[in-house]
Amino acid sequence: MSKQAVLLVNLGSPDSPTKEDLLPYLDEFLMDKYVIDYPYILRAALVRGIILNTRPKKSAAAYQKIWWENGSPLIVISRRVQQALQQRLSIPVGLGMRYGKPTIEQGIKQILNEHPDLDNLFVIPLYPQYAESTTRTVEEKTKEVVKKNNWQFNLTFQPPFYKETNYIEALGESIRPYLFEYDHILFSYHGVPKRHVRKTDPTNNHCLKIENCCYKTNPRAQKYCYRHHCIETTNKVVEFLRLDPERYSISFQSRLGPDKWLEPFTDEMLEAFPQKGIKSLAVVCPAFVSDCLETLEEIGMEGKKEFLDAGGEKFIQIPCLNDNQVWIDTLEHYVKQFLSITSSKAEA
Repeated sequence: MSKQAVLLVNLGSPDSPTKEDLLPYLDEFLMDKYVIDYPYILRAALVRGIILNTRPKKSAAAYQKIWWENGSPLIVISRRVQQALQQRLSIPVGLGMRYGKPTIEQGIKQILNEHPDLDNLFVIPLYPQYAESTTRTVEEKTKEVVKKNNWQFNLTFQPPFYKETNYIEALGESIRPYLFEYDHILFSYHGVPKRHVRKTDPTNNHCLKIENCCYKTNPRAQKYCYRHHCIETTNKVVEFLRLDPERYSISFQSRLGPDKWLEPFTDEMLEAFPQKGIKSLAVVCPAFVSDCLETLEEIGMEGKKEFLDAGGEKFIQIPCLNDNQVWIDTLEHYVKQFLSITSSKAEA
């Protein structure tokens, strides 16, 4: 029987909510060519010449609002997920962050300390919908680390699970308790520049090139289309919960810089809802499986203020899947699928 292990990979977090720790974290994050896909010289000029002169202080203030006593919410939650999944499995479960600590390299080394004869590593990027700035950068960084260390084990990556039944049911059940308390559900996804969507279309003539492109089936063009994945996730959850069309909306948050980003924008919708008679709102953020700055502060605090200031009366940010048992069940299901496939290959 071959030796296997699992590595969970999340976005990451600064070591502390201070300007000093935000500076290296944001530098690593924003200098990633899959996040800001400009040529290196332009990227460096933008990030190190402009953004890092102002953003660390602002981001530190935001992190301070949501920082837990035992650390960054995203890191604390990710470790809880790791521990809960480890209790279900007989193979090692490691944890790494694409940015910050523990690094992907540290996560793998921790596994190898206990499991030096590793044959197969199953990597689960904790992003339901594919994007170059999330899924792809995790895959590329993991390959880079493995090559640098000359490790000989095989790598397998969990595919995007944006419409996979177990994930949809887990997400749907996390929303269900709020259906009768709130009039409207907003599915707010992290935004990406429109050019990122166009880049993942190998046909070069479908995504954001034709009207209602995400609603016109084109498997080749849409295989890695982030916008299409977001809409598919929403449609599947809506079907699972039997939501009427007037009870939900889709939007995109967290845009940065002068690029054209996916629309509609979350902040603009939050301000417009009360004028449309929507006074009671629940916001879910399906692009994130763990609560973090973008959910707790951007939506739970800033978004709430925008909605209430515009005339809204009742608002809640629905917690992410975090360490809910249904989410741990889902991750266990993916690992067991992997183990079944590797076992079959070994027998063959």
